Amino acid sequence: MPLYEYEVCDGGCDICGGHFTLQRPVKAPPLTKCPLCKKPVRKVISSFSTPTKLKPLSISDAKKAGFTVLKRLGKGEYEKQ
Repeated sequence: MPLYEYEVCDGGCDICGGHFTLQRPVKAPPLTKCPLCKKPVRKVISSFSTPTKLKPLSISDAKKAGFTVLKRLGKGEYEKQ
């Protein structure tokens, strides 16, 4: 289930802090009120985590990661590096 971030529409709140995160099913109806303070809320667009590729994988990095590195010699012919 995804995490959704919400904030209170009108100012802050001492109970929920004015901002909270909930884990909700995708098919759940939209949340309109805070479950704690019952004030109106809106969904906040938040960042998400994705794998980042910082640099191309080198042969030595691939070997360190446990991969077998092959070099193509011809059609159907490979040589282990």
